[in-house]
Amino acid sequence: MAGRFAPRSAPRTPVPRQVPTGPVPETLTRDWTPPGPLDLRLVLGPLRRGPADPTFRIDRDGSVWRATRTPAGPGTLHITDRGSRIEATAWGRGASWLLDQLPALLGAEDDPEAFRPRHRLVAAARHRRPGLRLLRTGLVLESLIPSILEQKVTTDEAYRAWRLLVRTYGTPAPGPAANLFGTHGLHVMPDPRTWSLIPSWEWHRAGVDAKRSATILRAVRVARRLEEAATMPLPEATARLELIPGIGPWTSAETLQRANGAPDAVTVGDLHLPGIIGHALAGNRNADDAEMLTLLTPYEGQRHRATRLILLSGHTPPRRAPRMTRGDIARL
Repeated sequence: MAGRFAPRSAPRTPVPRQVPTGPVPETLTRDWTPPGPLDLRLVLGPLRRGPADPTFRIDRDGSVWRATRTPAGPGTLHITDRGSRIEATAWGRGASWLLDQLPALLGAEDDPEAFRPRHRLVAAARHRRPGLRLLRTGLVLESLIPSILEQKVTTDEAYRAWRLLVRTYGTPAPGPAANLFGTHGLHVMPDPRTWSLIPSWEWHRAGVDAKRSATILRAVRVARRLEEAATMPLPEATARLELIPGIGPWTSAETLQRANGAPDAVTVGDLHLPGIIGHALAGNRNADDAEMLTLLTPYEGQRHRATRLILLSGHTPPRRAPRMTRGDIARL
């Protein structure tokens, strides 16, 4: 059959994966005392891509499991809040790297005291959420790829694509987490080479159109250069990411909020956010990006934090239109 996509009955094409060599570090642990109140769910919540994210779990006891690909290799991190201290355990080749980065991940480099509320609603939200800190993963690709998948589609579609691609082409997380959560244990996302070898029909089966898959393929080809953005100031990091065709202000901001802990990385180009900000700060649910940025001007340097607090306030406009229709290109 001619055409860009293989028929639905086409067998799944095996993709070669990197096979680590050398000894794997044993289980490593670390205790860390945060400098102030810390809410694990609030801090790490932005890393979760849907309730069935194969790279992230919140356990029944409130502890957090995270599987990721570090510069040292795959790693699994388990974080438990013990009240006055944080207890962390890590497995895999990336274990040492993950524990070294633990304070930054949990917002140790963030400065909540630099924020000055200018609206009563924002001040009240901050008062109710003293444990909010802005995380910093130091990893660009792990936030960039799911952000690209979320372009111009519903969150359900994007979460499904992320889940299917990571489970199919990623690797089981090191340590016990791979078997702790039933048949769908934790997985580490694919490495750049594996992403680049995913066949076109597998993107199609996951519901990812050619535009988004092509953007991901362009990004993984220069993965090392993109990862350098994690250590850059926000303007330079934004410029680095947006050199890739298909990565615009929305995607770069969503990525750098997580990778760099950037307190001023405000998301523009979002379907709902301007109306939420406009409704909360000016009673205008029809605000556009320009008005949103004007309303956030008093928070220059801290606009992402202000946005998070507004979203956490729950002061959102009532829905008056149907939800965005979910598409399913896999059925085409």
